[in-house]
Amino acid sequence: MSHSIHNIRRHPAVFCLAALIVCAAISPAAWSADKPKGQELSRVIAKEMTAAQKAMQAQQWSEALKNLEAAEVVGTKSPLSTYDKFKIAEFKANCYIHLNNLKGAQTAYEAALATGGFTAEELPKTYRALFQMAATNQQPTKAIEYGKQANESGALSDNDLVIMSQLYYQQKDCKNSAVWGDKAVASFKKAGEAPKEVLYQLKLQCASDANETAGMISALYDLVRLTNKTSYWNNLIRLERQDERDDNNLRMIYRIMFDTNSMQADTDYIEMAQLLGDAALPGEAQMVLEKLMSSPGILKDEHKERTTRLLNSMKTRGDADKKGLPALDAEAAKNPAGQLDVKLGEVYFGAGDYQGASTAITRGLGKKQIKQLDEAYVYLGRAQAALKNYPEAKKAFAELKSVPNISQRVLKLWSLYADKLG
Repeated sequence: MSHSIHNIRRHPAVFCLAALIVCAAISPAAWSADKPKGQELSRVIAKEMTAAQKAMQAQQWSEALKNLEAAEVVGTKSPLSTYDKFKIAEFKANCYIHLNNLKGAQTAYEAALATGGFTAEELPKTYRALFQMAATNQQPTKAIEYGKQANESGALSDNDLVIMSQLYYQQKDCKNSAVWGDKAVASFKKAGEAPKEVLYQLKLQCASDANETAGMISALYDLVRLTNKTSYWNNLIRLERQDERDDNNLRMIYRIMFDTNSMQADTDYIEMAQLLGDAALPGEAQMVLEKLMSSPGILKDEHKERTTRLLNSMKTRGDADKKGLPALDAEAAKNPAGQLDVKLGEVYFGAGDYQGASTAITRGLGKKQIKQLDEAYVYLGRAQAALKNYPEAKKAFAELKSVPNISQRVLKLWSLYADKLG
């Protein structure tokens, strides 16, 4: 199977940040208050700065910018102090943010930062604002550097950590993308929130680009746990199935694909039905093929004749099994071993009698002496799930852990399926 991943965006976009920008500027109304000693605006720009302040208080941002630019022009004739340059740049950044001009705001904030005018308390939110603006302005290298500086002081939010992971991914640095992705996941979980889907999508795409099957499987497990989407189930099961050679394990894997409604190719339905027929389970095979026939757009024209023949064959065999149910039930009830009860439960399941299947298999498990315990617990769990008795279904699937020599791949998939039930 190809390692390409379907239904995953190739390059997940950086979140829209405009609404998240944290304005590091001091409120215009407070620009002249509480100034530390030695931090006074020069008299030469008092007129322009006072006009700018009034315009900002009136929310006339373009007018304020004109006055701030006029103050800069004054500075070409009369030298301005470092503090003058800092306040002009900081006020300009504030105006640009309100005008939704994030490129201008970033340039102004960088100019303010270069003056060294921000206090130690102001620097963290300033770095965070620059991080968010640089990311929005598609300057990933700058954004990453500002993000690291903001993170050192604990200023980054959960979503900021997500953006850091995305930025590194865009830089084709999957190692650091994963590092920051893990930080984001841990942060979301600490806050009692579900991690963002994009974090695992990034890991999945990185593993796919590197052709690392184990990494892809790990990311898909996380995506299924988070979303339970059929597309992720389908990709996960296809990867787990591709090197499986044991027919019993293949049947188990196909059952999970079928029960999660993630079977999307007609060849999967057909192969599953053939495997079930080979295992003397025609009723279940009939159920699978009837689902294929009733699912619009899946069965290809070139496979219709073959599918019809296979369905007719399974139906004939399944009908014979159903007719023999009373006799098999009577024989199983008398038998001290539980194997016949499990077989009876399998026939009931294939006939759609899930309560009958549950009763028969439970009786068989009580007698013990069952050859394939994994089959018994899986059919019992599936029957209970079909009856929407999810607690009992989970209990049945949990018993798979006690089955000797069970495939760990199969066990992990059924455990994941059980976790998502209900």
